[in-house]
Amino acid sequence: MLPSTRYLGSKRKIVNWIWSNIKNLHFDSFLDAFGGTAVVGYYAKRHGKRVIYNDILKFNFQIGLSLIENDSVQLGESDVSFLISRHSDVDYPTFIQDTFKGMYYTDAENMWLDMVVTNINMLKDKYKRALAFAALGQACLVKRPFNLFHRRNLYLRLKNVKRSFHNNVTWNKPFEEHFRRFVEEYNSLVFSNGQHNEAYNLDVFDLGFVDADMVYLDPPYIPLNGSSPRYDLCYHFLEGLVNYEKWRRMIDWNSNIKALKFSTSPWTDKCRVRGALDRLFRMFRHTNYIVVSYRSDGVPFTREIYMMLKTYKQHVELKRKRFKYVLSKKRTEELLFIAY
Repeated sequence: MLPSTRYLGSKRKIVNWIWSNIKNLHFDSFLDAFGGTAVVGYYAKRHGKRVIYNDILKFNFQIGLSLIENDSVQLGESDVSFLISRHSDVDYPTFIQDTFKGMYYTDAENMWLDMVVTNINMLKDKYKRALAFAALGQACLVKRPFNLFHRRNLYLRLKNVKRSFHNNVTWNKPFEEHFRRFVEEYNSLVFSNGQHNEAYNLDVFDLGFVDADMVYLDPPYIPLNGSSPRYDLCYHFLEGLVNYEKWRRMIDWNSNIKALKFSTSPWTDKCRVRGALDRLFRMFRHTNYIVVSYRSDGVPFTREIYMMLKTYKQHVELKRKRFKYVLSKKRTEELLFIAY
């Protein structure tokens, strides 16, 4: 069983294919440097590897913390009851209600979110907090059109029209019902594989201290034509939830969707991504295996990535798989570079 994901570019549907191409290589430790939904790292954990998970987004880090590093802690029924209850001795803030009114959720749902996030932050155990945030994030996503926060489109949920799709049933279920379901799911995924697994919330270039036999790189994909997926825009609300106490200071108040202020990244810049990849390959050149996921219709070109890897490794294998991502209008080839 793998964790639920509703993310752009998630490898959940092709993780079996990825693993089939690397499982016979000799490695005991696995660095998932752009960890995202933790699907690939979790798969490696299931196969007995020591896993080091990393993601620069703090919300994603909660997933890695709860499923990769955590090997025994679960949320009990008493924890869940505490999280979904309003406590008379707590002065609950109204930040989500005041800031995002009419944008993503109803007034009552915003009030519920303010309450639950406040309660999550009162949990003393970091793994319980991580599990709660991971489950809450999935509940937030399933109640959003397209599972994104890139538009103020609550009206899509509320319009009384005949629909050609059946998301309306999911949208109308109470937050509590979704939250309980995802708590149950995430609890069921917690296990120990006998290894000392770790999760980090760092820029990928700050991972030079990590010692792993294999490094797996799944950087944001930059399409040859069109703009790059902006994870900071698509999932800014989730990132705000896990930074609740400083959320106000993080918002770009000129943004009509109340997105967060993010610094520019080479991973979404066609002019800088080649240099960033080369720097990363150089940084991990002493690792036994460098494995890279990318797409055939992206920048850099397939040949460019291949030649960059050849600069640092003697052997480079390239695997291809035809694939179509959710919300994408065309089929492309998923690429897997294996350098050693």
